[in-house]
Amino acid sequence: MKYSAKFVTSAAKPEQFPASHAPEVAFLGRSNVGKSSLLNSLLGTKHAHVSNTPGRTQTINFFAVNFGVEKTRPDLMLADLPGYGYARVPKHIVGEWPKFIEPYLGEREQLRLCVCLIDSNIPPQNSDLQLVEWLQSHGKLFQLVGTKTDRLSGNKLKQSLKALETEFGGEVLPYSSKSGTGKDELWRVIRITLDK
Repeated sequence: MKYSAKFVTSAAKPEQFPASHAPEVAFLGRSNVGKSSLLNSLLGTKHAHVSNTPGRTQTINFFAVNFGVEKTRPDLMLADLPGYGYARVPKHIVGEWPKFIEPYLGEREQLRLCVCLIDSNIPPQNSDLQLVEWLQSHGKLFQLVGTKTDRLSGNKLKQSLKALETEFGGEVLPYSSKSGTGKDELWRVIRITLDK
């Protein structure tokens, strides 16, 4: 599948959200779970800033995607949300997050799918479970994605994914930003969502 992508804007309050009417897919997860790396892998570019320091994404970053040739209006918008669960992000910044993250997730009409990233190398975290419970309680469609699967092999990976699926009660799509494993499957999920 051919597609093109470009950075649109960063938003730290609802009035900064782009006026696009294109359907949107949001990427959520704990700090350092690999959201920016996954987005770059998915897009085949380096639009999303990758940092070794967790908690660097402090705004919602929007990317416009066109399938086939680039057009004036995007076919899809991807939203990279700030990571949660990292203590070193200044409290005054974290305190501002509910003012634009909750309105985005709860009220954004264009939002079609939430991609919830979970580190496949560690046990399920309470913050991940709370996110999934919030999405379920608000009737939001979501897809669980297990990141960094290249760090596990064979039975260890199977056991980890099975434990995550048991804990979260849903299918976990394995993904590696390094090898590209899961990229086609995630695009398929996104395209199916857009066609509904």
